[in-house]
Amino acid sequence: MAHQGKGKIIVFGIMFWYPLAGVTYQFLHYLIGLRRLGYDVYYVEDSARWVYNSNIFLFTPDASDNIKAVAPLLEAHGFEGHWAFRGNYEGGECFGMTEAQLMQLYRDADAFLNVTASQELREEHLAIPRRIYVESDPFAVQVKVLQGHKPTLDALAAHDVHFTFGENLGAPDCTLSIGGFPWLPTRQPVVLDLWANPYPPTVRSAYSTITTWRNEGKNIVFNGETYYWTKDREFLKIFDLPFLRTDLRFELALEVDGPTNMLLSDYGWCAVHSLPISQDVNRYREYIQRSRAEFTVTKEQVVRPRTGWFSDRSVCYLAAGRPVITQETGFSKYLPTGKGLFGFSNLEEILAAIDTIESDHEGCCRAAREVAEECFAAEKVLGSLMDRAGL
Repeated sequence: MAHQGKGKIIVFGIMFWYPLAGVTYQFLHYLIGLRRLGYDVYYVEDSARWVYNSNIFLFTPDASDNIKAVAPLLEAHGFEGHWAFRGNYEGGECFGMTEAQLMQLYRDADAFLNVTASQELREEHLAIPRRIYVESDPFAVQVKVLQGHKPTLDALAAHDVHFTFGENLGAPDCTLSIGGFPWLPTRQPVVLDLWANPYPPTVRSAYSTITTWRNEGKNIVFNGETYYWTKDREFLKIFDLPFLRTDLRFELALEVDGPTNMLLSDYGWCAVHSLPISQDVNRYREYIQRSRAEFTVTKEQVVRPRTGWFSDRSVCYLAAGRPVITQETGFSKYLPTGKGLFGFSNLEEILAAIDTIESDHEGCCRAAREVAEECFAAEKVLGSLMDRAGL
């Protein structure tokens, strides 16, 4: 473990609130990366939100199942005594650190990273000297700022510096204005050694992704137009893909109803259940490692305005040495494409990317890992973020 000499840092997040593997890795990458940079790192959830129990598919005030699922992973990675969950609602309990220890941590901390903007801020949080906002999904917050939404404006103003995965926000070709706050670009960090891949690529493995087919309630009407937060619309635009490359297997790990499963099958897509994969961090990692490549689409809210957003799950594919073909958001201006990573805007560009991968699969796998090393390594990403945050 690195010498803890750079100060005491809190990472606020949603690991306990939504205890699925993709989220767990997202925050482990922050925690381990910051610790390797020399910070004394703590993970905290202290929210008024009930947690999501994936076993019963409901939000509940009882966090005990989620604690049992996530706490051992934090402790296995060296964070015993360095995590706390407090249900800040009636009947909510405190796990990990005691409430007294948590309040002392707030008094002692040098800074916090509010990753995914998951922690609502109270008086004890505002006393922490440096408050860093890390937005993982651009568009919604920027729209609310433009619309003068006071709770959003107040929440942003309570932070000292604001980072976003929307690397293209503010660029001339981004159609979304960012008035009000100076957004600084950042990326999802990845701890590369967590994704070292022991499985050689095989011709039998699939072009895959782990995804949600349909999301409800997150579409946004802006300037009289609807911007969608759901992937089914984007998949349907390229639904014929398996018919055009029948020599390959295209697999989606997701949860869908019977009619949708039949539709996928009719068009040549293989569907597997995502929940058992996402409930086990080792199975989730192995699913990615054993894939031939990732093929996925992206939500319209980050595609249409050309935000430059890039997926944290796709970063895991790259780190596992698996090529990624994903829908273009403007990220190709900032990330090297054409070998391990490919952006597309139409079916023809997907087919060209597949041809490149299949002509030299092992070379594209090496290139994918190189993209992860060059652009997403946790020490590089977080070192830059902390420097720009004044820490």
